[in-house]
Amino acid sequence: MKFVAVTSCPTGIAHTYMAAEALEQAAADSGDEMHVETQGSAGSDPLDPQIIADADAVIFAADVEVRGRERFAGKPLVQSGVKRAIGGAPEMLDEARAAVAAGPPAGDAAPATAAGGGGLATKVDSGAGFGTRLRQWLMTGVSYVIPFVAAGGLLIALSFALGGYLITEAPPIEDGFNPGSSQSWARLLFEIGGVAFSFLVPILAGFIAFAMGDRPALVPGIVGGYIAGQVSAGFLGGLVAGLLAGAVVLAIRRIKVPKSVRGIMPVVVIPLVSTLIVGVLMFVVLGPPLAALTAGLTNWLNGLSGANKVFLGIILGLMMAFDMGGPINKTAYSFAALGLAAATPASFQIMAAVMAAGMTPPLGLALATAIRKRLFTHVEQENGKAAWVLGASFITEGAIPFAAGDPLRVIPSLMAGSAVTGALSMAFGATSRAPHGGIFVVPLIGNPFLYLVAIIIGTVVTAVLVITLKSLRRTPEEAADETPATQQAAATA
Repeated sequence: MKFVAVTSCPTGIAHTYMAAEALEQAAADSGDEMHVETQGSAGSDPLDPQIIADADAVIFAADVEVRGRERFAGKPLVQSGVKRAIGGAPEMLDEARAAVAAGPPAGDAAPATAAGGGGLATKVDSGAGFGTRLRQWLMTGVSYVIPFVAAGGLLIALSFALGGYLITEAPPIEDGFNPGSSQSWARLLFEIGGVAFSFLVPILAGFIAFAMGDRPALVPGIVGGYIAGQVSAGFLGGLVAGLLAGAVVLAIRRIKVPKSVRGIMPVVVIPLVSTLIVGVLMFVVLGPPLAALTAGLTNWLNGLSGANKVFLGIILGLMMAFDMGGPINKTAYSFAALGLAAATPASFQIMAAVMAAGMTPPLGLALATAIRKRLFTHVEQENGKAAWVLGASFITEGAIPFAAGDPLRVIPSLMAGSAVTGALSMAFGATSRAPHGGIFVVPLIGNPFLYLVAIIIGTVVTAVLVITLKSLRRTPEEAADETPATQQAAATA
């Protein structure tokens, strides 16, 4: 059969593309034809209309509203969350075949308001409940700010590697640039990275507002985020500014105006009025208390030591492993990555702990599949080989296929291993000025040897727990489900 699919997750990063790969692989294994449109953070390449017309059925693996949904009207449709496609793509193909046999339901035309395939994406399901939409608003802001975090953070980290930690005291590039001096190049990287970092809070606030009120909300959101930086309200101020800007724009759009001025509302009136309101509130009303709260949080983090610091590492580790790239994972990562802008010892330690804890889940599962192959299916063994690279690259999502198939045993094991790693990283005082990169930025890590020790110990803890839980609770049905390839691999092992 011929299938088309659309995959999309709230942040539009790893899950979107892992789901697409899983669907393509499942179709290849079953001898079917599959074309996938990924509506991710890099944009989307819409499917050819002829390919859609020739398709027997459509699969939506999306946690947010699919853009251009009307293109697939009249086709048998199977829908699920993006994580199900990662762990259960063959089953989704079976459901699609059943949908073809049943035929498309009556009245399945897509909503006329569905967005087109191009442009900026809000990644918000307008029909969801408030809690879900709030999470999607925040995740939209995070998805657009992560490239700034990665670019700025890695440039700053490279500047320290090239010029040492005294690079902050080097003469500014504006005073002159010497192409033959490594210090000049280091300072140049440092300043470019600093510029990228200066956009973090405004972009975060702007795209939270954009997710709520569409393009007219970008201006008050970005301006409110910039003001949050000016009054030292930081990351918390950006969150508040974005939500405030979106709410103000939504409120203004509900006001009925004469037809003669409707054309200028989104271009002139809404940006003008909303920016004025948000600016006044951020400067005069909300900015000062948010700045005090941010200063208190910063002082608390800098004052952490001993058991308190280790406890924070445990909490961050548990968050990184709980949903492996989902909202809780992204909350911990955003807290660490955006905190790098403060450039304090505590912020560098938090970033190191978060990155280490995010590497442990796929590495632990890769180790488990290498040690006890018979406990895993042939597909999981193949995923285990890829998990070595994913874990080393700080892509926690590499653990999702394992967790989707056996969540009650896998997820607690992952959380325990990541909690150990986060605690040890904080206890060892490891630091990271790089917000990403995994094992490849270890030369830029403070206390790199102990940092690697923390990762190795957490990996071993994860692997031991996974193997133990799978062995203790292994049922006859699971043993009978082993494929011949799995049994042969077990005998070889």
